[in-house]
Amino acid sequence: MKNKLILFTLLTSFVLGSAFMVDADRWVIIGQKEANFGTDLDILRVNGNDIFKAVKLKVVDSGLNMKDFNIVFENGERMNVPIQKNFSQGEESRVIDLPGKRRRIDRFEFIYDTKGVLRGKANVIVFGRK
Repeated sequence: MKNKLILFTLLTSFVLGSAFMVDADRWVIIGQKEANFGTDLDILRVNGNDIFKAVKLKVVDSGLNMKDFNIVFENGERMNVPIQKNFSQGEESRVIDLPGKRRRIDRFEFIYDTKGVLRGKANVIVFGRK
C-alpha cells in the first residue's frame, strides 16, 4: 500500500510538473502590423503589462524583406535585433531571447520593404513567450 502511494505521488508530481512546463512555454500574440507597400518604418506599441522572455515574428499574407528590427523596453533600453531577411509568406523568424530573466516591452520598430504589390500587403505578427 505504501509503495502504491509513493508511486501515485510521483506520477501526479510528474504530470502536474509537465503540464506547468508546457503552459509556461506557450507563445501568445503580442500584436500585429500590416506592412505598407515600399520601404517603410512601422512602430507596434505593446499594450498591457505582460512580461516576456522571448519573442519571434511571423510574416503572413505576402512576403516581406525585413531590413531592421528593434525592441524598445519599458525602461527605455533598446535592443537591435539583426534580422535582415527575405521572409516568404508564412515564414517565422528565429526565437529572439530577451536580455535578463523577463522584460516588459514598450514597442517594436520595423524597417522593411514589401516584396510585391500583386501579392497584397504582408502582415507581421509578433509572438511572445512568457
